[in-house]
Amino acid sequence: MSEARKIRVAIIFGGRSAEHEISILSARNVLAALDTERFEPVLIGIDKAGRWLLQDAGKLLASARDPRLVRIEEGRAAELPRAVAPSSADASPSAAGRLDVVFPVLHGTLGEDGAVQGLLEVAGIPYVGAGVLGSAIGMDKDVMKRLLRDAGIPVTPFRTVRRDRFDSEPLEVCRDLAALGFPLFVKPANAGSSVGITKVARAEDIRGAVQRAFEFDSKVLGEAGVIGREIELAVLGGHPPTVSGAGEIIVEHPDGFYSYDAKYLDEQGVRFDLPEVLECDGLARVDLFLTAAGRFLVNEINTLPGFTAISMYPKLWALSGLSQKQLVSRLLDLALERAQRRGRLRRSLGADV
Repeated sequence: MSEARKIRVAIIFGGRSAEHEISILSARNVLAALDTERFEPVLIGIDKAGRWLLQDAGKLLASARDPRLVRIEEGRAAELPRAVAPSSADASPSAAGRLDVVFPVLHGTLGEDGAVQGLLEVAGIPYVGAGVLGSAIGMDKDVMKRLLRDAGIPVTPFRTVRRDRFDSEPLEVCRDLAALGFPLFVKPANAGSSVGITKVARAEDIRGAVQRAFEFDSKVLGEAGVIGREIELAVLGGHPPTVSGAGEIIVEHPDGFYSYDAKYLDEQGVRFDLPEVLECDGLARVDLFLTAAGRFLVNEINTLPGFTAISMYPKLWALSGLSQKQLVSRLLDLALERAQRRGRLRRSLGADV
């Protein structure tokens, strides 16, 4: 009997967002956790110019753990991903460009926001994580908070600022944001990994914080600082989804909040206290505040959370009894199961072909 063909997994990483380097670190961790007895990896790096390049597994695994030192390597141009045809003669592992499933380890715009998910939908390739709509909503903090609020789910107090209004009425915008109180957090609506966020303590510093956030997006949020504990939950898809044990963020980094540096550069910047919900497909990390009055407020949902060695999503699952190898395998299995369910849907009112 011939040996069963391994499932061909494309790990796509890098991208054209401000979270490019974090994506590389996440991909490194996913690759290291991949069960190579079941899965065959195909590495596709997207450089900052948007080129899709085949990457070497050995080089990725040997790369630095510091986001300031990693990059996409030069390589052969990768073809646009194509689905495996199960009955096709070229569906073997050696068939270039043919894929069974994609793990899009892409954070931020043009990766986490539904852009790549839409491409994979059109190509007919199963992929890990939320679909086009869920990804887009999860990425846009303004839309996400409005939908949660309208559904009766408590969220942190916020106000949204668009570029044209700030350009025409900067003083009024700053007054509106100051009304939220201090400390005030100013952030791009469509960004992750704490990119472009400023913690503001004085009214006179709001304008500069808004200008900085506008460097990353055309829509900016001002959010009231919440006095309470920062709680994170990891969600793993399925019907119903599974939720990890809760983790608490205790910031010990000089930035004074869970900043980019605290998340990815300083392993001692946060202490993880893990004692002993937002439906997403595949995976999500839900960030909450627990106030002194015992009330939970949703801060945000991340549909493609960081997968680096010090990221909360894999840490929460590891402390809940699921190893990174088991976690990655489960995410890939969920993607394939979803594709099978969707494949049974009718696409036409005509006769089936």
